[in-house]
Amino acid sequence: MSRFRVGLIAGAAIGVLVVAAVLTVTRVPDDGYIEPAPAERAPSAEIIEQGRILAHVANCRACHTARGGEPFAGGREIPTAFGTFYSPNITPDAENGIGNWSERDFWRALHLGVSRNGAPLYPAFPYPSYTKLTQQDARAIFEYLKTIQPVPRRSQQHDLRFPYNQRSLLHAWRSLYFSPGKFQLDSTQSPEWNRGSYLVNVVAHCDYCHVPRNSLGAPRNDADGPAGGEVLGWYAPALDRPNEAGLQHWTVDSIVELLQAGRTAGNPPSQAGTTLGPMAEIVFESLQHAPRSDIQAMATYLRSLPEGPSQSVPPRNQFSERARTATLNRGKPLYEDRCAKCHGDSGEGRPPAALALANNRSVTLNPPVNTIRMVLYGGYPPGTTGNPRPFGMPPFSQDLSDTQVADVVNFIRNAWGNTGSFVTADDVMRARTGPLW
Repeated sequence: MSRFRVGLIAGAAIGVLVVAAVLTVTRVPDDGYIEPAPAERAPSAEIIEQGRILAHVANCRACHTARGGEPFAGGREIPTAFGTFYSPNITPDAENGIGNWSERDFWRALHLGVSRNGAPLYPAFPYPSYTKLTQQDARAIFEYLKTIQPVPRRSQQHDLRFPYNQRSLLHAWRSLYFSPGKFQLDSTQSPEWNRGSYLVNVVAHCDYCHVPRNSLGAPRNDADGPAGGEVLGWYAPALDRPNEAGLQHWTVDSIVELLQAGRTAGNPPSQAGTTLGPMAEIVFESLQHAPRSDIQAMATYLRSLPEGPSQSVPPRNQFSERARTATLNRGKPLYEDRCAKCHGDSGEGRPPAALALANNRSVTLNPPVNTIRMVLYGGYPPGTTGNPRPFGMPPFSQDLSDTQVADVVNFIRNAWGNTGSFVTADDVMRARTGPLW
């Protein structure tokens, strides 16, 4: 798409938002808050522990803790297409955190997406998912946060481009894309399935990464483009597609092991897997701390998702037959020199140190950015109780040129029965950005 067309689309989108902002009534809807009974006012140890678990599953600590910073004190950079967001301080510090917030203030932030003063919150904070939290669970998280160490760290202002730095436009965004909601149980499903649905769709807000977004950051409903989401320079594959991250043909035990340990032993071999990139952080900071019963409920739900259509390989007409042959011929000796010692001459892998690359759906994903970034930056699965000594992959960004990385990626994606689209040196150059995992 040309820059001119992109500019027209962006201009039209901004125009729609400006008009909608003028026409939208900015009154915040009723929050549906129910005052707790006097007997419930004093939080019990059970409520606080429930809140601790929910806060972990919701990944609150990772998002609200700067690299090397104090827990929940904010300052974590969240780079996006709109600029950089900085998570706020949610410790119980009275001046800089939420120490002066009431339970109702906290509920309104989660349920309505508004701050204590009524200002609309940016949807980088996943209130479109949290809106369906039960009031009891919101209260439990709030009571848990009140027990952590207060930190007098002032929240940092977001660094957003115009017009996204105009908070008033959020009223228009909300009128288009947000309605307060309530989680509805499915009476045709088991209690475990319903618990899993609640955890996946509401608490863990998995769709925030695994669903494609439009130019305004809202879920995209059309069928064009990738089926998953793009986040922090990585591609979060679709959870319903068997050739992406669909788990419909995995056992519940294998899914639980993947989500809590960060990798599976591969029993059977078709269910071998490792979490890398941002998902490794989710496992390390969040899922490994949840009760097995909750992870099993999530696994039950994920396994039940209806299968979406398999992703087709994009046309290869941007590469001539001669160009494809040339890049594969250059990539093969690079693979043999740099990769085969761990991943095998035929991509068969050497578990548990190195996964198989042959018939590995994560290798042939489209877009191919995950494979490119792994070659560039390497990485480790999370260190967890179930995987205390993770094996990692070294980076090659300092040793290989963009063209060489493209060549070895093309070979990996098209050898041993793999069928993936071809990448260019420009694709590699664009992947040399963003946070490193």
